[in-house]
Amino acid sequence: PGERTDPALVRRTVLDLRRGKGMVLDDDDADTWSAGSFFTNPVVREDELPTVRSRVAERLGAEQAAQMPAFAAAGGVKLSAGWLIERAGFGKGHPSSSSPARLSTKHTLALTNRGSATADDVIALAREVRDGVREAFGVELHPEPVWVGCSI
Repeated sequence: PGERTDPALVRRTVLDLRRGKGMVLDDDDADTWSAGSFFTNPVVREDELPTVRSRVAERLGAEQAAQMPAFAAAGGVKLSAGWLIERAGFGKGHPSSSSPARLSTKHTLALTNRGSATADDVIALAREVRDGVREAFGVELHPEPVWVGCSI
């Protein structure tokens, strides 16, 4: 803190970090063909947090429930959408390598087009993930991208 760093080094460091998550456009990397981080981190009321932790514990055990990321936020407690998605059973690359729309293999928040996905394919995947997290933990995920002419 209080020290300066070479701006070129900062730029390279940030780009390398984002590239590792598939968040820098690269024609040779299908993980970059995405709408970016697709779901916002949900905020639940403070009185809902014990119920969410209980559902995590039922599904994954008390240790995972205790480790669930939760941060104070305006209106309640902010949870990690990526953490919830992964623990609801949607791993990186879900549903399969042959699917035209799937989660990034680098960053579970990114829904990607593997080259031939339609809007309907992306919407179906978004619904599957949203519904799966809601069923597993009782938490509603909301998309971050602006929707034009469609919705999940």
